[in-house]
Amino acid sequence: MSWSPAHQAVELEDLPRLRDLLDAGHDIEDDNGDGWTLLRHAIDVEHDGHVQTGEPLHADTTAFLLARGADPLRRRNGIPVVEEAEIRGHWLAVEIMRGWLNRGHQTP
Repeated sequence: MSWSPAHQAVELEDLPRLRDLLDAGHDIEDDNGDGWTLLRHAIDVEHDGHVQTGEPLHADTTAFLLARGADPLRRRNGIPVVEEAEIRGHWLAVEIMRGWLNRGHQTP
């Protein structure tokens, strides 16, 4: 299965392209048909980039997707995105998602 244009933008960490796609109506919860949402994909890309390059961990795409309404409690194989980020060791994304959830943000 090939990735949607939004998943391609997440993979490349191309935030302007991702913004344009979402502005044009692309589904923020695009799961590519396998439960792999844009938010879950962002966590994977951000964490893997940190591990593979040694560059500082960042959460730019995660923060942007949350700001646009991505659901950190969406489950895949029974595991919410926020928990998967914790399991993977993406502590920065976990802090952002928990802060977002603790401030009473409701998912759409």
